[in-house]
Amino acid sequence: MSAVTPESFQMILKLVHDFVRTKVMPREREIMDTDAIPDDLRRQATEMGLFGYAIPQEWGGLGLDLAQDVELAMEFGYTALALRSMFGTNNGIAGQVLVNFGTDEQKAQWLERLASGEVVASFALTEPGAGSNPAGLRTKAVRDGGDWVLDGEKCFITNAPIAGLFVVFARTRPADESGTGIAVFLVPADTPGVQVGVKDKKMGQEGAWTANVAFSGVRVRAAGLVGGDADAGYRAAMTSLARGRVHIAALAVGTAQRALDESVAYAATATQGGTPIGDFQLVQAMLADQQTGVLAGRALVRETAQRYLSGEDRRIGPSAAKLYCTEMAGRVADLAVQIHGGSGYLRELPVERIYRDVRLLRLYEGTSEIQRLIIGSGLIRGARR
Repeated sequence: MSAVTPESFQMILKLVHDFVRTKVMPREREIMDTDAIPDDLRRQATEMGLFGYAIPQEWGGLGLDLAQDVELAMEFGYTALALRSMFGTNNGIAGQVLVNFGTDEQKAQWLERLASGEVVASFALTEPGAGSNPAGLRTKAVRDGGDWVLDGEKCFITNAPIAGLFVVFARTRPADESGTGIAVFLVPADTPGVQVGVKDKKMGQEGAWTANVAFSGVRVRAAGLVGGDADAGYRAAMTSLARGRVHIAALAVGTAQRALDESVAYAATATQGGTPIGDFQLVQAMLADQQTGVLAGRALVRETAQRYLSGEDRRIGPSAAKLYCTEMAGRVADLAVQIHGGSGYLRELPVERIYRDVRLLRLYEGTSEIQRLIIGSGLIRGARR
């Protein structure tokens, strides 16, 4: 059960809704042009508790459950996706590793600092040769006395340039019958041997920073091994990613809703030969396809979150929701540019930014192809049981 009552949550949701619409949306262009979230917006997000909304209350967070998380994510998706990216890993894939797998000492050391925004955590899983499937990990962790020594390189790591803590996945031995041989470590960013590369130049999502991170001879004390278990890594990654996929699906729905709203507003007012283009049936058909996708996606996300919470489905559902909603958002954004015609291709318009921003949603936290494999293999396994 969530510690936040429905009444309290409605207040939180309204605050976030108003923050997004009145404070962030007017500055989307500034975020895009400067490739950064303005400091005052970051401060407001911190004061609202957004760095720890999904971290339990005992550790200073708001303690929202996944059903509440997706409602917030749909609000965050309505504006520049870089906003959510700023505190997304603290609440999501990085923070949840600590919440679900950390020792009491590890939680006490880090969770309150994550929830307050004092520390930004990065989830360091992806490597040049191992993306959506962590089984291919090459980063090594070797025991040396009571310590571990890490060597390897990670890429596309969200928030790496501003991170204070890296949640790093590394192989301790080859996979065998007893387990995957993947462990997860807590590595403060200032540990000797940690090197963050230059900020990536990306197609979209300006203001959301990613970079490569290299670990060379990085020494981690035994207390930095998450859960004190050298085999917890794979399960921790899969658990965090499954929850994260439902969140990304909701984010995609929020972005698709924005693209639809921009399209409807434009179609109702822009004219062609003196007639509002919204009166043309082919434009109405495009709006209808957008609306249908958004409604289906929202229903799917809400049901998937409920089934995740009840424990009924924590594998196929999250993958199906992420697959459908992120692909849907891509189609809706494409139609939005089409409805806007030539002006939809101009940097001045939100639909141009949205078109670029949503392309990433089909890639991170497991590509659409990986989601299809998880869904398909899961169904076959279920049939054989």
